[in-house]
Amino acid sequence: MLASVMLLAFFRPPLLRYSRAQWAAIIPYGLALGVMNLTYYLSIARIPLGLAVTLEFVGPFALAVVGSRKALDFLWVALAATGIVLITPWTSRPGGLDPLGVVLALTAGACWAVYILVGGRLSRLVPEGEGVAAGMVVATLTVLPFTLVSGHLERLTPALFAASVGVALLSSALPYTLEMAALGQLSSRAFGILMSLEPGVATVAGWVFLREQLTPLQWLAVALVSVASAGATLTAKRPPPPIEA
Repeated sequence: MLASVMLLAFFRPPLLRYSRAQWAAIIPYGLALGVMNLTYYLSIARIPLGLAVTLEFVGPFALAVVGSRKALDFLWVALAATGIVLITPWTSRPGGLDPLGVVLALTAGACWAVYILVGGRLSRLVPEGEGVAAGMVVATLTVLPFTLVSGHLERLTPALFAASVGVALLSSALPYTLEMAALGQLSSRAFGILMSLEPGVATVAGWVFLREQLTPLQWLAVALVSVASAGATLTAKRPPPPIEA
């Protein structure tokens, strides 16, 4: 909610003047964004940060290789699948990963793939900053009922509110704005390779700041998914160059 207020104040999207076609792009974008964030934050309450991001990354990875017929792409799929198998809690052993946390992270990944697909259409119909701001409003309305039911608002203190402002700025408002700016400056290939670093960076951040410990197999799983994602980006089919008149 706070992130949507920040983005609305900065970009000032003309919400009342959008056409039906524009809202038809904004609403699914916002729904995907809201459910993605909700399931992601629920997942990191149950499993380590790096593993949650790694599992979430399966969504955009699958989107990158879907429909591919290259033999090399099957190698990337095999690497990613191996990583997921290593992470997945096949037994409910003490100290193992929470299965619900894994499911939530994978759900966030599926929403991320939808977010990418509908975001491309939204960027063609609404200016990028305005589209993110409008989509964040829909995302807020999507998540708000869960927030009210949870009762967390009743326990909100000034200190927690200040922390929430920081989280909203650093986890949503600023990253999505910078992401749009990066997409305008970098090639899709370069952007995809940099995005492939996310599981590794999240794992290191969880280890340094949250004292989360992973097993050697879990570290290997994170590395496999990151390499598979970077490889799929490098070998992805390039769009044909525009034909000059």
